Amino acid sequence: MAASVLIVDDEPNIVLSLEFLMRQDGHEVRVARDGDAALAAVAERVPDLVLLDVMMPGRDGYEVCQAIRANPACARTRIVMLTARSREVEREKGLAMGADDYVTKPFSTRALVERVREMLAAGHG
Repeated sequence: MAASVLIVDDEPNIVLSLEFLMRQDGHEVRVARDGDAALAAVAERVPDLVLLDVMMPGRDGYEVCQAIRANPACARTRIVMLTARSREVEREKGLAMGADDYVTKPFSTRALVERVREMLAAGHG
C-alpha cells in the first residue's frame, strides 16, 4: 500500500518539486499551503509522513508540528521539517517540538527521497 505523504509549504516551486518526487517514489501525496490547511488535512486523514516547512504565514511549522504531536491519532506519523534556517538552535527547536528529522534548504532531492523511504520503512516495521 502506498504511504500517505502530506507536503506543507507555501512556496509553489518547492511544493511542485516535492510533489513530483514523492509521487514518482510511489507515495500518495496531499498538499497544504499553510499551517491551518495542514492541520485540517491531518484531521481529515492522518498521513504516514509530513514534509513540513518551518516558515509559513499564520501558524509556522513549529506550531503545526506541536499540534500534530499533541494528537494521539498521529503517534506513528513521521515529521520532517524543511527550513532555510540552518542554525543549530533552529534544528534543536524543531526536534524538541517533536520533529523526526530536520532538513535544510536547499536540500538534495535524492537525499530527501532516501530519508523519506527510510523513515517510512522504520515506521511500518
